[in-house]
Amino acid sequence: QVQLVESGGGLVQPGGSLTLSCVASRSILSINAMGWHRQAPGKQRELVAAVTSGGSTNYADSVKGRFTISRDIAKSTVYLRMNSLKAEDTAVYYCNARSLSVNTWGQGTQVTVSS
Repeated sequence: QVQLVESGGGLVQPGGSLTLSCVASRSILSINAMGWHRQAPGKQRELVAAVTSGGSTNYADSVKGRFTISRDIAKSTVYLRMNSLKAEDTAVYYCNARSLSVNTWGQGTQVTVSS
């Protein structure tokens, strides 16, 4: 069992920036991949960004060049830095931990981009 706690969501204007944090209850090196997904009203949940235990990253095409996923191993924390935010980025953002024995979601944090 692993618990994930997200924070950092809020209201931001278009073009602004926000950083989300996800704290895991165990070492993120014991988890194959950590990622961020998002879900907007009326839409399916989609992958935003992910990082493997080896440090490889991947991003959705819609956020490439704007979002950056990073990690602090000592703090068991994964971050999502979001720059140049657009109204289309408005969604609930969820942290995810995945391996052969783990598939866990955080409670979600709301990000609203509006002028």
